[in-house]
Formats: sequence, structure tokens, C-alpha cells
Amino acid sequence: MLAKVNSCALIGLDATLVEVEVDAASGMSSLTLVGLPDAAVKESKERVWAAIRNSGLHFPSGRRLTINLAPADLRKEGPAYDLPIALGLLAASGQIVPDTLEGSLVLGELSLDGTVRHVRGVLSAVYLAHTLGLERVYVPSADAAEASLIPDIEVIPVDHLISLVEHLLGLDTIPPFDRNSLDLPDIPPAYLTDFADIKGQEHVKRALEVAAAGGHNVSLMGPPGAGKTLLARAVPGILPRMTLDEALEVTRIYSVADMLAEGIPLMRHRPFRAPHHTISHAGLVGGGSWPHPGEISLAHRGVLFLDELPEFGYKLETLRQPLEDRHVTVSRASGTMTFPANFMLIAASNPCPCGYYGDPIKPCTCSPAMITRYQQKVSGPLLDRIDIHVEVPRVDYEKLSAGQRGEPSSVIRERVQAARNRQAERFMGTSLLCNADMGAREVPLYAKLDPEGEKLMRTAMQQMHLSARAYHRVLKLSRTIADLEGSEVIRPYHLAEALQYRPRQAG
Repeated sequence: MLAKVNSCALIGLDATLVEVEVDAASGMSSLTLVGLPDAAVKESKERVWAAIRNSGLHFPSGRRLTINLAPADLRKEGPAYDLPIALGLLAASGQIVPDTLEGSLVLGELSLDGTVRHVRGVLSAVYLAHTLGLERVYVPSADAAEASLIPDIEVIPVDHLISLVEHLLGLDTIPPFDRNSLDLPDIPPAYLTDFADIKGQEHVKRALEVAAAGGHNVSLMGPPGAGKTLLARAVPGILPRMTLDEALEVTRIYSVADMLAEGIPLMRHRPFRAPHHTISHAGLVGGGSWPHPGEISLAHRGVLFLDELPEFGYKLETLRQPLEDRHVTVSRASGTMTFPANFMLIAASNPCPCGYYGDPIKPCTCSPAMITRYQQKVSGPLLDRIDIHVEVPRVDYEKLSAGQRGEPSSVIRERVQAARNRQAERFMGTSLLCNADMGAREVPLYAKLDPEGEKLMRTAMQQMHLSARAYHRVLKLSRTIADLEGSEVIRPYHLAEALQYRPRQAG
């Protein structure tokens, strides 16, 4: 007897339909699993065998069993095929009616006692089922809340194999997950720092406010202990709240990466990723034998903080394309996959190996050659892709000891949100969300200069030796500064502020 159960495979962030075909024929007792399975899928035979027997069901032994995961040329990985394989075996042996699985998609890992365990990528799987017009999905109970984020599809939470069999037989029906009971706790992330608690550095706070308002990249340079990391960790607190579409985008990435926190099915806060400089190339941009999202994709719609920027070395050059295109393409022998990477980069660095070059109090111990070699670890083309370059000096004792708190993040966030609202209205009907998303085609339309501004820009191009890329980035930054002020016109002083954020050396 032949039975078919719908499941899926994860290819990057997308899910692809996989039909689990099970054939039970007379002949010498055997169990064959085909369809390009990896080691975890091959081991499912043992898990399924034990789960069926320990659930009080009959494993169809004494027959020639063939399990095919179609399409056969698509690699299958992970334990999510355990539950559909078990159901296929039970249907092929007549213990459940195969028709009860039509119009459904099934995924879940099985314990040896039949308990259904959590699997990754549920959001992508349910989105696939919705796209294909399937009526329902059977998912582990632990993943039901995440699955319910996709509307107009019935989500059946499964605790145990035997409970699902009883449900399919009509003996004890499992009620669908109630979306009205979905609990989306708004828990502040641990990385949030309030700007009011940061003493001094007013010019840096202004630069970060501009960056947050337009989604621009920032470079912070200063001696150790000046507060670069503290300032960077405060930025998520002034970024605007994610829209539902943005939240689903981020949640999908974290679901595929299996990094969703328990009990939090939807990512409500913008991510903040701060990888160490010893991270591998694959860990930063994504990769592996079967590519998975890297840190730059995990920072999508949020902040990627690279502390000690020069120490990342050659890996920094891989950021060039994502910073321009807002996505990263990873090619392997197994295939080519594209992951989103629309993040705000905050890079922190010291001016020299000892960190005190140019410091007015502590003398630098580095030779000129060491300083030059250290600063050249970050290439000019990469620096050219950073909109705002700002120095972070050491903080005076008077400012540190002052009892008065600064402007709170909540107030700054209101100004940032107002600027983002103006951008959303301006870009309505397009795929752009903020000024940093503008390309060479959109900049002349939305960042026009008046004659006085044109004159200032022409002078800056000549004296600062700005590249064509830097020219467009200055205009986008000017547009953001004008948005923060509520001005529809870019004034010369908006442009002047944008120009002062360029690095001293030509990009």
C-alpha cells in the first residue's frame, strides 16, 4: 500500500514542498530510506521505529518498506521528517486512513517515547503551506504559537504521536491553536542602555540620532574607555519600533537559525548583534556545508556592532556587497542562497594599537609605522560605505561626576520616529523604508539641493576628493538631517553637517 504525507525542506530562508512517500510491499523485511537524506534524516528510521512501538502502535515489520523523500534531487536535512515518516508508515500499513492527511503539511521531531519535539523553520514551513493553499499544518505544540503568526491556515499543535493518531481516527480531536490566545510579551531586551545614563559625548549622541533616523552606518573612533560600546548599545533604544512585516521578516530568520527565545514566537525588538572579531567568515556572512544565516543576516532590520573593527581583518571585505545591496549571496557546491542583510552598521575602533594616538592626556606608545599599518587594516572602499565618521574623546571628570542626567532615549526616539514617518510617507508605494535604502536612481528625486547647496557640494567634492559613492551618501545623510528638522528642503547647513561626518582621508 502506498501513502503520501506533505512535509517541507528548508532552502535558505524558504521552504520547499517535500512529499514523504511510503510503500509497504510484501517481500523480505527491510526498511529503505531514499531521497538524498543527511545523517539526521537517516537516523530517523531508528527514532520512528522506537516512537511507534513505545506509543502502543504497530510497526509494520515483516514487509519491504520503502520511504522516498521527493523530489529526490533535493538534499534533506534535520529531524523534522520524523513525524511525517511515522504517519506515512502508519497510513501505508492501514492503521490510519491516508485521506485524513490530504490538504495538510506535517513536521516534527520524535522522541523515542513518541513525544513530538520542537523543530526550526516553522514560520517558513507554514508560509509555504499557506502559499500552496493547504488547509492545515500539524506542528509540535512548542511551535504552535510561531506557526499561528501566518493567518488563514489551521494550526494543529501535536504533543505526542498517539494523540495525533487518535485525532486522525476521530477518537480524540485536537483543537486548533487559538490565535486569540497568542501571548506576545513585550520584554525589553537586555542590551538596552538609556542615553540619559551616558555622560557627555553630546556630539556623538547627535550623530547616532541622525544615523538612527535614516538607517545610516556609523564609525566610532576613540581611546579605550571613552564609551564607544556603551553608545552603540544605546542605539536600539532610539530606533523606531518594527512594523509587523519587519517583525515577521526578522522572526523568519531567527526561526530558520533556531534562535527564537522560548515563549517569544515573534521578534518585537530590533536585533542587536555584536560578534567577536575572532568569528569565522561563515559565521559573519553565512555559510556552512548547507548555508545558514550569518551575523549580518541575524542583524537584519537592526544593528550590527563590530567592536575593534581593524581586528576583523580580511573578513571585513565581505561586508562591501551587503552594505550596498542589503542582502548577501552565499554560493556552495550544494547551491546558491540569498539571505537578507539590511542592517545598520556601527563600527568601533581605536586610533592605534595602544589606543591613545591623539589623546591629550595619555601619550601614545606606537611608532608611526605601527599606526599606519593598524589604520590600513580597514580598507578605503569599506570606509567609503560608512556614512558617519565621528571621534569619541575621553570624558572629563566634571561630566562624569555631574549628577544631572542627559536627554532620555524615549525623547530621542520620538524625533527619530517622526523622521522615519516622513520617510515612509515619501517612499509610499516603493520598497524603500528609510533614506539609507535609496539608490543612485532615487537620490536625485528625493535629495535635491538648491543652488547654494549645489555650490557647497561642488566645493566639497573638489577639496575632500569625494567618490561618486560618497557623493550619494552625503546627499542621503543631508536628507535625513532635514527630516529630523521637519524640513522638506535640504538647506546648506544640513549639507554642511553631513559633510563634517565624512572621514578626513579621501574615500
